[in-house]
Amino acid sequence: MKLLETFRKLDRKGILGMNARNVAYIARYNERKLYPLVDDKLKTKEAARKHNIKVPELFGVIRYTAELNDLGDLLDPLTGFAVKPLRGSGGKGIIIISGRDGQNFLKPSGKVVTLKDIRHDISNILSGVYSLGGRPDTAIIESLIRGRPDLLKYSFEGLPDIRVIVFRGFPIMAMMRCPTAKSDGKANLHQGAVGVGLDICTGKAIRAVQRDVLVERHPDTGVDFSDLAIPDWDEILQLSAKCYDMTGLGYIGCDFVLDEYRGPMILELNARPGLAVQIANGIGLRTRLEAIEKLGNVDLHADERVAYVLEKFGVLSAKQA
Repeated sequence: MKLLETFRKLDRKGILGMNARNVAYIARYNERKLYPLVDDKLKTKEAARKHNIKVPELFGVIRYTAELNDLGDLLDPLTGFAVKPLRGSGGKGIIIISGRDGQNFLKPSGKVVTLKDIRHDISNILSGVYSLGGRPDTAIIESLIRGRPDLLKYSFEGLPDIRVIVFRGFPIMAMMRCPTAKSDGKANLHQGAVGVGLDICTGKAIRAVQRDVLVERHPDTGVDFSDLAIPDWDEILQLSAKCYDMTGLGYIGCDFVLDEYRGPMILELNARPGLAVQIANGIGLRTRLEAIEKLGNVDLHADERVAYVLEKFGVLSAKQA
């Protein structure tokens, strides 16, 4: 069943379109002066630490091409790590190294990568190939996240992540993005990852979608999505709510990963989150956004905002299943 054919039904369920998102929510609730807090991953890390929110450990920062001469010394003691564009988005330009093969490196797929290859990839990052607006960028080198085995079975080669839409500090909708062979092991829906809608109150799977088509099982691992339940869900909701306090941005997407040893961590924040979460959940954002707007300028702590969501959106979530 093609989900694009169901948009009329979704409209009756409060689907939010791109123009409405841009004008009524992003432009209205996100001050542009605050964008660097989410567009710059170093600023995000600094802000997260101040709010006691866990992030991957930072190993190094490369700002200039000349610094690539010392890359070998920086990477020498590391077995696994991730290289990311500072101002990248959508998972583009990210290099994941999960092991070593002598002087060379191994990707999760087992592909061998040389130091020269990594230098070349970082050079592309510095030249702005993956940055917002194509401007010269910076490369950051982070600790490798060790995914939980109970979630990795829903993924092919890569690491699944969790996107939570947060409006004025209220986590209102969520999905897990599961890498596939088609997405080249990346949690990118446009490249073919599976989006699994999550009950915002329980973290349990509602339904799964790949390229606008409903699926019941992961296309590569064969695992049934109906059994999916996100561990530490209450903590993820609390952290999502705190991201509003951390940034001051009223409409954001919070991306989390669950490390086997450290638990939920922020991967990145997005001031312009996409709308695919609605397709994954089978219900629109508009109804929930309007419910939060009707509250007016209430001053609630993060745990109170989460409690409101659990009380008000639980019935809606139950109807989606």
